[in-house]
Amino acid sequence: MIVVNYPRYIEAEVLRKYEFHDYGHALEILHESFAQEWNEIQECLRTFLLTEEDILQAGGNESPIPKKFDDVLYPYGWREIRISGDLIVKKYPRQKAQRRGKFASEPFDTETIEGYIDGHNIDFLKNRVAFDLEWNSKDQTFDRDLLAMRTYFDCGLIDVGIIVTRSEELNEVFKKLAVMSKYGASTTWMGKLTYRLESRRNGGCPILAVGIKKECVQGYEQSAGND
Repeated sequence: MIVVNYPRYIEAEVLRKYEFHDYGHALEILHESFAQEWNEIQECLRTFLLTEEDILQAGGNESPIPKKFDDVLYPYGWREIRISGDLIVKKYPRQKAQRRGKFASEPFDTETIEGYIDGHNIDFLKNRVAFDLEWNSKDQTFDRDLLAMRTYFDCGLIDVGIIVTRSEELNEVFKKLAVMSKYGASTTWMGKLTYRLESRRNGGCPILAVGIKKECVQGYEQSAGND
């Protein structure tokens, strides 16, 4: 198991408000190769604040939480991206029957498989960094997110991915607000994400998993630090 020196790569305030799980040296890649993008993500995480009203509101497209990330990241040029692509297969004949391993410079046949890659979307993309937010969806959504990041990585479009979701300790807040049934065990939270990452469903794509802790909730910032 790789031991990560989180304080070396993450601002103290951000480290206090979130839990982090590093897969494939994602933090090192962000810190060393994408410093600007990582600083922008940390600014977004540092300024993010949940209210009890946010938690009580309906989920899905009606939730105000994704919009808070939009407000910070879109001015910096982060954009939601969907990719599609066709696969072009070229078949090259051997030059001569007696010369194995020597092939013609032109294909004798070309085949196009349309829609070979399609429907993979990511909430935010900038440069070669992908970022997804999963606040309260069905936990199978993580499979879609990891497949998308894996596909982007395999296509040479990104070098690292970040997924933000709920930390388990937010359950304390949900219970206090009597909305625990809304945020059930089969929805998107850190335990459902790390399980998939431990199973390497991200393929070779480095992933930084980020969990929103109760220090992000208004009114819990100081009390959580004094527990």
